[in-house]
Amino acid sequence: MSSVEKRRVDKLNPDDRRLLDLAATYRRRAYSPYSGYKVGAALRTPGGKTYGGCNIENAAYGPTNCAERTAVFKAVSEGDREFSAIAVTGGGEGFPYPCGVCRQVLSEFARPDLRVVMANVDTGEAVIATLADLLPFSFTLEKGGK
Repeated sequence: MSSVEKRRVDKLNPDDRRLLDLAATYRRRAYSPYSGYKVGAALRTPGGKTYGGCNIENAAYGPTNCAERTAVFKAVSEGDREFSAIAVTGGGEGFPYPCGVCRQVLSEFARPDLRVVMANVDTGEAVIATLADLLPFSFTLEKGGK
């Protein structure tokens, strides 16, 4: 059963709005000379620490990194591996849903109930979901090399 909901950004709770504001700050730092599509992400730990990221494109496309993965990799490299929420901002039409690779990376470190808030800065609309809503059948392996 899906818990996805759509609402205006100005009607979101203060924690979600703060996380979206941080994601919007990182969106302004995006390097997207090829697609022109700027994305920002902000990731929150259960203790309230935040990490941000933006999309970083490359002419070879394969080395391109999404905003969500930039934030996760930054957090993991700083020692944080548990997350309670992520906000993603984009513009244009629709919503900045995380790609499949980002969803899988998030599932490596976050529980299925991770709150995912995706907002379109041009329309002021947001979609709120859980990671389980976005990736109901994630790929998992037993940790420890077994």
